Amino acid sequence: MCTSVFQIGQQDGAHVLARTMDWPRLGAKPVAVPRSFHWQSVFDNHEFISQYAVLGSGSQHDHEIDISDGVNEYGLAVQKLTFTNGSNLTVEPTSDKVHLAPFELSYYLLSTFKSVEEIISHIDQIELMADNYSLTKYGHSELHFAASDSTGRIVVIEPVTQPIEVIDNPLGIVTNSNHFQRQIDRLGDYVDFTSDFNNRTVPLNAPRVTTGKVSGKMTPPGSYTPGSRFIRAAYLKERIDLPDNEADAVDNCWHILDSVNVPKSSEHQPTYSVYRAAVCSESRTLYYQSYSEKQIIKIKLTSEMITAETPRFFEINDKINFVEMN
Repeated sequence: MCTSVFQIGQQDGAHVLARTMDWPRLGAKPVAVPRSFHWQSVFDNHEFISQYAVLGSGSQHDHEIDISDGVNEYGLAVQKLTFTNGSNLTVEPTSDKVHLAPFELSYYLLSTFKSVEEIISHIDQIELMADNYSLTKYGHSELHFAASDSTGRIVVIEPVTQPIEVIDNPLGIVTNSNHFQRQIDRLGDYVDFTSDFNNRTVPLNAPRVTTGKVSGKMTPPGSYTPGSRFIRAAYLKERIDLPDNEADAVDNCWHILDSVNVPKSSEHQPTYSVYRAAVCSESRTLYYQSYSEKQIIKIKLTSEMITAETPRFFEINDKINFVEMN
């Protein structure tokens, strides 16, 4: 379970893509991966060389960096989210295609492309592979992806077809359910969409896609199911005051995500919101907060990180601290 939300600064034009990471344990921490990083896919050990530096949340295993969410040096932002019963993975690899384990796609996109448009232009060259013939078994990995950039374009990337489907998402909300259009249709019971949204003609950087009229509409549900979180996050995103700048956009994201942040409840569910993170396309900045830490970590992708020889992981302290006042 995860929730993604997009905000745009109305005065400075900052594009901020944020998310909760709902997982059984905290495994991804802030990391900067430089250009020219060599890594190997667990599917077939094919070696890739990263073209662009990436700053995000991730971990290192096997011969690669596993990035859950981040931004690259050109302002492309990508997140991966779990995807309930939705993935249609390729079994037989096609020659002359890029073959990846599903969880590798987020880092591949960030380290290879500059924009959402570039992703769309090359998505038919990528196959997300089942592990039938993989050198390392990784199970049936159920994931889909959100991507945005400094133009204001935001999309959902869903491996439900071949080529992989890319769906424009001016609403700027993603959770874990499959059939994205079905979620949009259901959301219509709670909000009133603009004619541009209904006609699929929403201009880039439109801050809202609903009219603000909720008379006669249903009240958003309160559970933590993917469908309920989608409705609740979208409802609040369409009603919250528009942010002026990057800092306000991050603040908005945190307040919206408060409504879907899953508390630790070991007796009732294995997952909880182990961290939340946001990236800004313009400043190439990562904002990161683990479950117990109440301060937000802020890291900017610097020229030194971009040209470094090795990845840099940033240590975090997932413990609550208090500011004492007398």
